[in-house]
Amino acid sequence: MTSTDAATEGHEAAALLERTRDIVGPHLRAAVETLPGTIRRVVMYHFGWQDADGVPAAGQGGKAIRPALVLAAARALGGGQESALRAAVAVELVHNFTLLHDDVIDQDATRRHRPTAWAVFGVPDAIVAGDAMLALAQRLLAEDPHPAAARAAARLSGCVIELCTGQQADCALEERDPLGVTLDECLTMATAKTGALLGCACALGALYAEADEPAVGAMDGFGREAGLAFQLIDDLIDIWGDATRTGKPVGADLAAHKKSLPVVAALTSGTPAADELAALYRGAMSTPAEVVRAAAAVDRAGGRDWAQACAADRMARAVHHLSRAVPDPAAAQDLLALAEFVTRRTC
Repeated sequence: MTSTDAATEGHEAAALLERTRDIVGPHLRAAVETLPGTIRRVVMYHFGWQDADGVPAAGQGGKAIRPALVLAAARALGGGQESALRAAVAVELVHNFTLLHDDVIDQDATRRHRPTAWAVFGVPDAIVAGDAMLALAQRLLAEDPHPAAARAAARLSGCVIELCTGQQADCALEERDPLGVTLDECLTMATAKTGALLGCACALGALYAEADEPAVGAMDGFGREAGLAFQLIDDLIDIWGDATRTGKPVGADLAAHKKSLPVVAALTSGTPAADELAALYRGAMSTPAEVVRAAAAVDRAGGRDWAQACAADRMARAVHHLSRAVPDPAAAQDLLALAEFVTRRTC
Protein backbone atom coordinates (compact mmCIF):
# COMPACT_ATOMS: atom_id res chain seq x y z
CA MET A 1 0.00 0.00 0.00
CA THR A 2 1.36 3.45 -0.95
CA SER A 3 1.35 6.40 1.44
CA THR A 4 -1.43 7.93 -0.67
CA ASP A 5 -3.51 4.75 -0.36
CA ALA A 6 -2.95 4.69 3.40
CA ALA A 7 -3.96 8.34 3.74
CA THR A 8 -7.11 7.69 1.70
CA GLU A 9 -8.05 4.70 3.85
CA GLY A 10 -7.32 6.75 6.97
CA HIS A 11 -9.70 9.47 5.83
CA GLU A 12 -12.33 6.86 4.93
CA ALA A 13 -12.06 5.25 8.36
CA ALA A 14 -12.16 8.61 10.16
CA ALA A 15 -15.31 9.57 8.25
CA LEU A 16 -16.83 6.16 9.00
CA LEU A 17 -16.11 6.53 12.72
CA GLU A 18 -17.62 10.01 12.71
CA ARG A 19 -20.79 8.68 11.04
CA THR A 20 -20.91 5.86 13.58
CA ARG A 21 -20.73 8.33 16.47
CA ASP A 22 -23.52 10.34 14.88
CA ILE A 23 -25.70 7.24 14.49
CA VAL A 24 -24.88 5.34 17.68
CA GLY A 25 -24.20 8.28 19.99
CA PRO A 26 -27.83 9.31 20.61
CA HIS A 27 -28.84 5.69 21.29
CA LEU A 28 -25.86 5.20 23.61
CA ARG A 29 -26.68 8.35 25.52
CA ALA A 30 -30.38 7.45 25.75
CA ALA A 31 -29.42 4.09 27.25
CA VAL A 32 -27.04 5.68 29.77
CA GLU A 33 -29.70 8.17 30.81
CA THR A 34 -31.86 5.27 32.06
CA LEU A 35 -29.28 4.59 34.78
CA PRO A 36 -30.06 5.89 38.28
CA GLY A 37 -28.66 9.04 39.91
CA THR A 38 -25.05 8.82 40.96
CA ILE A 39 -24.27 5.90 38.65
CA ARG A 40 -25.53 7.90 35.68
CA ARG A 41 -23.40 10.86 36.75
CA VAL A 42 -20.22 8.76 36.86
CA VAL A 43 -20.93 7.20 33.46
CA MET A 44 -21.80 10.54 31.86
CA TYR A 45 -18.50 11.90 33.16
CA HIS A 46 -16.59 8.88 31.89
CA PHE A 47 -17.99 9.36 28.38
CA GLY A 48 -17.07 13.05 28.48
CA TRP A 49 -20.67 14.26 28.29
CA GLN A 50 -20.53 15.99 31.67
CA ASP A 51 -17.92 17.52 33.92
CA ALA A 52 -17.54 16.24 37.47
CA ASP A 53 -20.02 18.83 38.74
CA GLY A 54 -22.68 17.75 36.24
CA VAL A 55 -22.19 20.66 33.82
CA PRO A 56 -22.60 19.49 30.18
CA ALA A 57 -19.35 18.88 28.30
CA ALA A 58 -18.52 18.29 24.65
CA GLY A 59 -16.68 14.96 24.86
CA GLN A 60 -17.22 12.42 22.08
CA GLY A 61 -17.07 9.36 24.33
CA GLY A 62 -14.26 7.58 22.47
CA LYS A 63 -13.40 6.57 18.90
CA ALA A 64 -16.41 4.23 18.44
CA ILE A 65 -14.30 1.56 16.75
CA ARG A 66 -16.26 -1.37 18.17
CA PRO A 67 -19.76 -0.14 17.29
CA ALA A 68 -18.42 0.79 13.84
CA LEU A 69 -17.32 -2.83 13.42
CA VAL A 70 -20.77 -4.10 14.42
CA LEU A 71 -22.53 -1.93 11.86
CA ALA A 72 -19.93 -2.46 9.12
CA ALA A 73 -20.09 -6.25 9.57
CA ALA A 74 -23.88 -6.18 9.33
CA ARG A 75 -23.71 -4.14 6.11
CA ALA A 76 -20.98 -6.30 4.60
CA LEU A 77 -23.15 -9.39 4.98
CA GLY A 78 -26.25 -7.79 3.51
CA GLY A 79 -28.01 -6.73 6.70
CA GLY A 80 -29.42 -3.35 7.66
CA GLN A 81 -27.38 -1.38 10.16
CA GLU A 82 -30.53 -0.05 11.84
CA SER A 83 -31.41 -3.52 13.10
CA ALA A 84 -27.95 -3.87 14.68
CA LEU A 85 -27.98 -0.56 16.58
CA ARG A 86 -28.78 -2.14 19.95
CA ALA A 87 -25.92 -4.57 19.49
CA ALA A 88 -23.57 -1.70 18.60
CA VAL A 89 -24.58 0.18 21.76
CA ALA A 90 -24.21 -2.95 23.88
CA VAL A 91 -20.68 -3.58 22.62
CA GLU A 92 -19.67 0.01 23.34
CA LEU A 93 -21.09 -0.25 26.87
CA VAL A 94 -19.10 -3.42 27.49
CA HIS A 95 -15.93 -1.77 26.17
CA ASN A 96 -16.38 1.17 28.52
CA PHE A 97 -17.16 -1.13 31.44
CA THR A 98 -13.71 -2.63 30.89
CA LEU A 99 -12.10 0.82 30.69
CA LEU A 100 -13.61 1.94 34.00
CA HIS A 101 -12.41 -1.22 35.74
CA ASP A 102 -9.01 -1.22 34.02
CA ASP A 103 -8.36 2.33 35.18
CA VAL A 104 -9.05 1.25 38.76
CA ILE A 105 -6.89 -1.87 38.52
CA ASP A 106 -4.00 -0.02 36.85
CA GLN A 107 -4.51 3.12 38.96
CA ASP A 108 -4.39 5.22 35.79
CA ALA A 109 -5.04 8.83 36.68
CA THR A 110 -5.96 10.20 33.23
CA ARG A 111 -8.02 9.10 30.24
CA ARG A 112 -9.17 11.17 27.24
CA HIS A 113 -7.21 14.20 28.47
CA ARG A 114 -8.79 14.45 31.93
CA PRO A 115 -8.87 12.63 35.30
CA THR A 116 -10.29 9.12 35.26
CA ALA A 117 -13.66 8.42 36.86
CA TRP A 118 -12.20 6.67 39.91
CA ALA A 119 -9.80 9.58 40.49
CA VAL A 120 -12.79 11.95 40.59
CA PHE A 121 -15.55 9.90 42.22
CA GLY A 122 -13.59 7.25 44.09
CA VAL A 123 -12.97 3.56 43.50
CA PRO A 124 -16.34 2.22 44.77
CA ASP A 125 -18.43 4.49 42.54
CA ALA A 126 -16.27 3.76 39.48
CA ILE A 127 -16.52 -0.01 39.97
CA VAL A 128 -20.28 0.09 40.52
CA ALA A 129 -20.76 2.32 37.46
CA GLY A 130 -18.81 -0.19 35.36
CA ASP A 131 -20.97 -3.02 36.69
CA ALA A 132 -24.10 -1.08 35.79
CA MET A 133 -22.87 -0.52 32.22
CA LEU A 134 -22.31 -4.25 31.81
CA ALA A 135 -25.82 -5.02 33.07
CA LEU A 136 -27.27 -2.33 30.83
CA ALA A 137 -25.58 -3.87 27.78
CA GLN A 138 -27.16 -7.23 28.53
CA ARG A 139 -30.56 -5.65 29.15
CA LEU A 140 -30.47 -3.97 25.74
CA LEU A 141 -30.01 -7.33 24.04
CA ALA A 142 -32.50 -9.12 26.31
CA GLU A 143 -35.18 -6.60 25.34
CA ASP A 144 -34.31 -6.62 21.62
CA PRO A 145 -37.05 -8.28 19.51
CA HIS A 146 -34.58 -9.15 16.72
CA PRO A 147 -34.37 -12.95 16.18
CA ALA A 148 -30.58 -12.87 16.65
CA ALA A 149 -30.73 -11.11 20.03
CA ALA A 150 -30.59 -14.22 22.22
CA ARG A 151 -27.57 -15.63 20.38
CA ALA A 152 -25.94 -12.20 20.49
CA ALA A 153 -26.50 -11.92 24.25
CA ALA A 154 -24.98 -15.36 24.82
CA ARG A 155 -21.99 -14.53 22.63
CA LEU A 156 -21.43 -11.20 24.39
CA SER A 157 -21.59 -12.90 27.81
CA GLY A 158 -19.00 -15.44 26.73
CA CYS A 159 -16.83 -12.61 25.46
CA VAL A 160 -17.01 -10.79 28.82
CA ILE A 161 -15.83 -13.94 30.61
CA GLU A 162 -12.94 -14.13 28.16
CA LEU A 163 -12.15 -10.44 28.75
CA CYS A 164 -12.04 -11.07 32.50
CA THR A 165 -9.73 -14.05 31.94
CA GLY A 166 -7.41 -11.83 29.89
CA GLN A 167 -7.41 -9.11 32.53
CA GLN A 168 -6.65 -11.62 35.27
CA ALA A 169 -3.78 -13.04 33.22
CA ASP A 170 -2.44 -9.53 32.61
CA CYS A 171 -2.37 -8.83 36.35
CA ALA A 172 -0.75 -12.20 37.08
CA LEU A 173 2.01 -11.55 34.55
CA GLU A 174 2.98 -8.39 36.42
CA GLU A 175 3.99 -10.52 39.41
CA ARG A 176 6.17 -12.87 37.35
CA ASP A 177 9.92 -12.49 36.92
CA PRO A 178 10.64 -10.44 33.79
CA LEU A 179 12.60 -13.27 32.16
CA GLY A 180 10.00 -15.92 33.06
CA VAL A 181 7.20 -14.79 30.73
CA THR A 182 6.86 -16.24 27.24
CA LEU A 183 5.58 -14.55 24.12
CA ASP A 184 2.93 -17.23 23.69
CA GLU A 185 1.52 -16.43 27.15
CA CYS A 186 1.49 -12.74 26.34
CA LEU A 187 -0.19 -13.24 22.95
CA THR A 188 -2.87 -15.44 24.55
CA MET A 189 -3.51 -12.78 27.17
CA ALA A 190 -3.73 -9.97 24.61
CA THR A 191 -6.08 -11.97 22.38
CA ALA A 192 -8.46 -12.49 25.32
CA LYS A 193 -8.17 -8.95 26.67
CA THR A 194 -8.44 -7.04 23.38
CA GLY A 195 -9.03 -9.34 20.42
CA ALA A 196 -12.08 -11.04 21.94
CA LEU A 197 -14.28 -7.93 22.00
CA LEU A 198 -13.36 -6.80 18.48
CA GLY A 199 -14.10 -10.33 17.30
CA CYS A 200 -17.39 -10.31 19.17
CA ALA A 201 -18.33 -6.96 17.64
CA CYS A 202 -17.86 -8.36 14.12
CA ALA A 203 -19.66 -11.59 15.02
CA LEU A 204 -22.65 -9.67 16.40
CA GLY A 205 -22.89 -7.70 13.17
CA ALA A 206 -22.91 -10.99 11.28
CA LEU A 207 -25.60 -12.42 13.56
CA TYR A 208 -27.82 -9.39 13.02
CA ALA A 209 -27.35 -9.82 9.27
CA GLU A 210 -28.63 -13.39 9.80
CA ALA A 211 -25.45 -14.86 8.35
CA ASP A 212 -24.69 -18.57 8.66
CA GLU A 213 -22.41 -19.92 11.37
CA PRO A 214 -19.27 -20.25 9.19
CA ALA A 215 -19.58 -16.55 8.25
CA VAL A 216 -20.13 -15.58 11.88
CA GLY A 217 -17.03 -17.54 12.88
CA ALA A 218 -14.95 -16.01 10.10
CA MET A 219 -16.02 -12.52 11.13
CA ASP A 220 -15.06 -13.30 14.71
CA GLY A 221 -11.66 -14.45 13.46
CA PHE A 222 -11.24 -11.24 11.47
CA GLY A 223 -12.00 -9.10 14.51
CA ARG A 224 -9.75 -11.12 16.81
CA GLU A 225 -6.74 -10.86 14.54
CA ALA A 226 -7.37 -7.17 13.89
CA GLY A 227 -7.79 -6.73 17.65
CA LEU A 228 -4.42 -8.29 18.34
CA ALA A 229 -2.86 -5.97 15.76
CA PHE A 230 -4.67 -3.11 17.52
CA GLN A 231 -3.16 -4.16 20.87
CA LEU A 232 0.33 -4.35 19.41
CA ILE A 233 0.02 -0.80 18.10
CA ASP A 234 -1.53 0.33 21.39
CA ASP A 235 1.47 -1.08 23.27
CA LEU A 236 3.84 0.79 20.96
CA ILE A 237 1.90 4.03 21.42
CA ASP A 238 2.10 3.64 25.20
CA ILE A 239 5.89 3.55 24.99
CA TRP A 240 6.59 5.99 22.15
CA GLY A 241 3.33 7.90 21.58
CA ASP A 242 2.52 11.57 22.04
CA ALA A 243 0.79 12.23 25.38
CA THR A 244 -0.82 15.39 23.99
CA ARG A 245 -2.67 13.20 21.47
CA THR A 246 -3.34 10.08 23.53
CA GLY A 247 -4.56 11.83 26.68
CA LYS A 248 -2.50 9.40 28.79
CA PRO A 249 1.06 9.67 30.13
CA VAL A 250 3.60 7.98 27.84
CA GLY A 251 5.42 5.06 29.41
CA ALA A 252 2.76 4.35 32.04
CA ASP A 253 2.82 0.63 31.25
CA LEU A 254 6.61 0.56 31.64
CA ALA A 255 6.43 2.35 34.97
CA ALA A 256 3.79 -0.15 36.09
CA HIS A 257 6.02 -3.09 35.03
CA LYS A 258 3.43 -4.27 32.50
CA LYS A 259 4.50 -7.26 30.41
CA SER A 260 3.20 -5.75 27.18
CA LEU A 261 3.90 -7.44 23.86
CA PRO A 262 6.91 -5.31 22.76
CA VAL A 263 8.38 -5.61 26.26
CA VAL A 264 8.11 -9.41 26.34
CA ALA A 265 9.52 -9.63 22.81
CA ALA A 266 12.48 -7.59 24.03
CA LEU A 267 12.87 -9.59 27.26
CA THR A 268 12.96 -12.88 25.34
CA SER A 269 15.46 -11.64 22.73
CA GLY A 270 18.54 -12.94 24.54
CA THR A 271 20.36 -9.64 23.99
CA PRO A 272 22.32 -7.46 26.43
CA ALA A 273 19.48 -4.94 26.15
CA ALA A 274 17.09 -7.66 27.39
CA ASP A 275 19.20 -8.09 30.53
CA GLU A 276 19.21 -4.32 31.08
CA LEU A 277 15.44 -4.20 30.67
CA ALA A 278 14.97 -7.12 33.08
CA ALA A 279 17.07 -5.33 35.70
CA LEU A 280 14.95 -2.21 35.34
CA TYR A 281 11.75 -4.29 35.63
CA ARG A 282 13.05 -5.90 38.83
CA GLY A 283 13.54 -2.46 40.36
CA ALA A 284 11.12 0.31 41.26
CA MET A 285 11.47 2.20 37.95
CA SER A 286 10.14 5.25 39.76
CA THR A 287 11.86 8.05 37.84
CA PRO A 288 11.23 9.40 34.32
CA ALA A 289 14.87 8.70 33.45
CA GLU A 290 14.44 4.99 34.25
CA VAL A 291 11.31 4.84 32.08
CA VAL A 292 13.24 6.44 29.20
CA ARG A 293 16.04 3.90 29.68
CA ALA A 294 13.51 1.05 29.65
CA ALA A 295 11.96 2.32 26.41
CA ALA A 296 15.40 2.55 24.80
CA ALA A 297 16.20 -1.00 25.95
CA VAL A 298 12.97 -2.32 24.42
CA ASP A 299 13.95 -0.68 21.13
CA ARG A 300 17.53 -1.96 21.14
CA ALA A 301 16.37 -5.48 21.99
CA GLY A 302 14.10 -5.50 18.95
CA GLY A 303 10.76 -5.14 20.72
CA ARG A 304 9.55 -2.28 18.55
CA ASP A 305 10.48 -3.95 15.26
CA TRP A 306 8.96 -7.27 16.35
CA ALA A 307 5.67 -5.62 17.36
CA GLN A 308 5.38 -3.76 14.06
CA ALA A 309 6.09 -6.93 12.06
CA CYS A 310 3.69 -8.98 14.17
CA ALA A 311 0.94 -6.38 13.73
CA ALA A 312 1.35 -6.62 9.95
CA ASP A 313 1.21 -10.42 10.13
CA ARG A 314 -1.97 -10.35 12.24
CA MET A 315 -3.57 -7.96 9.80
CA ALA A 316 -2.81 -10.36 6.95
CA ARG A 317 -4.50 -13.13 8.93
CA ALA A 318 -7.47 -10.85 9.59
CA VAL A 319 -7.90 -10.14 5.89
CA HIS A 320 -7.82 -13.89 5.17
CA HIS A 321 -10.66 -14.49 7.64
CA LEU A 322 -12.62 -11.60 6.16
CA SER A 323 -12.27 -12.95 2.61
CA ARG A 324 -13.92 -16.19 3.75
CA ALA A 325 -16.95 -14.36 5.14
CA VAL A 326 -17.17 -11.58 2.52
CA PRO A 327 -15.59 -12.63 -0.81
CA ASP A 328 -16.58 -9.35 -2.51
CA PRO A 329 -13.86 -6.75 -1.74
CA ALA A 330 -16.31 -3.89 -2.34
CA ALA A 331 -18.66 -5.19 0.36
CA ALA A 332 -15.73 -5.55 2.76
CA GLN A 333 -14.35 -2.05 2.13
CA ASP A 334 -15.54 -0.45 5.39
CA LEU A 335 -14.21 -3.31 7.50
CA LEU A 336 -10.86 -3.18 5.73
CA ALA A 337 -10.66 0.59 6.22
CA LEU A 338 -11.34 0.21 9.94
CA ALA A 339 -8.75 -2.54 10.28
CA GLU A 340 -6.15 -0.43 8.49
CA PHE A 341 -7.01 2.54 10.67
CA VAL A 342 -6.48 0.75 13.97
CA THR A 343 -3.10 -0.59 12.88
CA ARG A 344 -1.79 2.70 11.47
CA ARG A 345 -3.00 5.05 14.18
CA THR A 346 -0.68 7.12 16.33
CA CYS A 347 -3.01 7.86 19.23
